[in-house]
Amino acid sequence: MDIVGFLKSQFICHLLICYIFIVSGLIINFIQLFTLILWPINKQLFRRINCRLAYCISSQMVMLLEWWSGTDCTLYTDPGSYHKYGKENAIVILNHNFEIDFLCGWNFCERFGVLGSSKVLAKKELSYMPIIGWMWYFLEIVFCKRKWEEDRKTVMQKLLNLRDYPENFWFLIHCEGTRFTEQKHQISMQVAEAKGLPKLKYHLLPRTKGFAVTVQCLRNVVSAVYDSTLNFRNNENPTLLGVLNGKKYHADLYVGRIPLEEVPEDEKECSNWLHKLYQEKDAFQEEYYRTGAYPAVPVVPPRRPWTLLNWLFWAILLLYPLFKLLINMINSGSSLTLASFAFVIVMASVGVRWMIGVTEINKGSTYGNNDNKQKQK
Repeated sequence: MDIVGFLKSQFICHLLICYIFIVSGLIINFIQLFTLILWPINKQLFRRINCRLAYCISSQMVMLLEWWSGTDCTLYTDPGSYHKYGKENAIVILNHNFEIDFLCGWNFCERFGVLGSSKVLAKKELSYMPIIGWMWYFLEIVFCKRKWEEDRKTVMQKLLNLRDYPENFWFLIHCEGTRFTEQKHQISMQVAEAKGLPKLKYHLLPRTKGFAVTVQCLRNVVSAVYDSTLNFRNNENPTLLGVLNGKKYHADLYVGRIPLEEVPEDEKECSNWLHKLYQEKDAFQEEYYRTGAYPAVPVVPPRRPWTLLNWLFWAILLLYPLFKLLINMINSGSSLTLASFAFVIVMASVGVRWMIGVTEINKGSTYGNNDNKQKQK
């Protein structure tokens, strides 16, 4: 196949994937809206239904990683902890270095059957994003404005609401607060020096207040903290656009299970505990760069078929009427109709590309730059 033909075929694939994701996502968001009538009648049924509806959206993203790009993900962990994954509630601490680290976190959730019920601590702006942001709203995701004085009460209330959640869930949290960049790291280490804290080489200084409140609100509900560190082999720099293009990456994920009883209840002691944990994470990162592996047993959790089956269901449901409509338009011979159809499809692709842009490191937030500068003053 020549280059022009390849680009054309890749463009068509992008359009079809974008079309399926956007249309199915909006349909699911619409169904989720109607489930609100269940909340005052049967809150737990509302939650169970929305876990499955959310899975229909998030699993499409995981399908792209697992089946479309064929990305390998090797888990390094203690064999004694492996059988507990997916069978208990947990707080998952993730490093935040890559554009697709959230997708690898979802992949981890999917392999152990908790993708639909997984929770995150996310910035408020994402709640306004169609499809994923709206899906998160119905999943009772904890949104914050990144201003702790304003966030504390809201975050605590949202977390306390999860204490009677009917499904096993993992609460995913990036304690660094923002994605790692060299500029943010430099400013963060200046703050560490000013506060007399040990400097980190591969991480930003963790934000301890959000983590401490999470532990406080979910104690006796959550069984453990999963200390997770993600890396990619051969200095790969994975992107969501690369995944969409079908590029295969090779991920290594270390997960250490820490019983929640080992995390101090006192907020100051919890803060010190988290700083110590990040020093250990830095050492693990150093070990990985030196040897190319983590000091733990490697295992590859088997792929489950449900992400692929879900995508095929929506593809069959949505592509047939699309192709039928396209054929009718071509037969009509109306240039205006065809141009309108092409415009809608291209705009759908632009919309997904905009959502991809949200994940890109060079377009990331300035939170770690501005906020840390203010703390130094």
